[in-house]
Amino acid sequence: MAELGTREELPAEYLDHLAAKNLVPLWPSLRAVLPYGKPAPNTQPVLWRYKDIRPLLLQAGELTPIEKAERRVLALGNPGLGVDNMMATPSIYIGMQLIQPGETAPCHKHTPSAIRCVVEGSGGFTTVEGEKCPMEKGDLILTPSGTWHEHGHEGSGPVVWMDALDLPLIYYLEASYCIEGESQPLTNLPDASQTRYRRAGLVPYKSLAGGRAPYPLYRYPWIEVRESLEALEADTGADEMIWLAYVNPETGTECLPTLGFSAAMLRPGETARPVRRSASSVIHVIEGEGEATVDETEFVWEEDDTFTVPTHAAVTLTNRSARHPAFLFVVDDAPIQRKLLFYEEFPEA
Repeated sequence: MAELGTREELPAEYLDHLAAKNLVPLWPSLRAVLPYGKPAPNTQPVLWRYKDIRPLLLQAGELTPIEKAERRVLALGNPGLGVDNMMATPSIYIGMQLIQPGETAPCHKHTPSAIRCVVEGSGGFTTVEGEKCPMEKGDLILTPSGTWHEHGHEGSGPVVWMDALDLPLIYYLEASYCIEGESQPLTNLPDASQTRYRRAGLVPYKSLAGGRAPYPLYRYPWIEVRESLEALEADTGADEMIWLAYVNPETGTECLPTLGFSAAMLRPGETARPVRRSASSVIHVIEGEGEATVDETEFVWEEDDTFTVPTHAAVTLTNRSARHPAFLFVVDDAPIQRKLLFYEEFPEA
């Protein structure tokens, strides 16, 4: 491997001339942006404990009315990327959002794609393009790029959900913006998860004639995902991870073009080693308690905690309970990597 020249080897006058013309020499920085062998991520493995977040989020509800917040959220910042930059990984934004009984988070749409994964509470809802989606713990709700959406709370007690967006990517492309709108008229029908897509392998007949919507399903109820994971256990070997991907029911492809979503189940006492991947990811604990090792960093996690996995990191997940399974929700950037044709998996030899 050739040793590259440095800036210090270049005459100061030459560097000044380059700077005056808005030019910069590549070779002194080439290995920083194009390292050999594997990336050198700044993203750190970080664990955010929900028991730390929750009281601060409730305090935010006391300090700032929803009218002054629009979205009352605490963003999870990765210290390796700069906490103020509000990035969990370079492509994934994660926030914890609070809505109190009777509050409404007003209708808007934006260029970043977003999802909601419900953490606690009952009685909340998200309306997406006129489709009112109930929000129960563990539910996944999509609000894709350009779709009108708003939130409300018809129950009692706080409702909290995890937001995941491709905001860092869209912001980096200088394409991030939002438009306000009027509250949406409802379709007065149950959401599509309760009507049109009740069973895998069945879609509305008109879909066969080309009547496919780009996002036919906005809500993926956790109760059904959990049952599916438990059913898959009987068909999964002891050395395999019980892992399901959320997909578009019309096409079988990822729900959103940039971010992927999946759910995993760890059997009681199980230690799993998912394949090492080029994708970065965020793992949220829906149920259970356990341990994780991300490269050399070790975590002890509990229900509702959230942690990051940088690109190319080796991961080990252990369920600490000998009696109960643990359930994890995973957000990753594999879809955009696949589209850009550099997604990789690295099975251990």
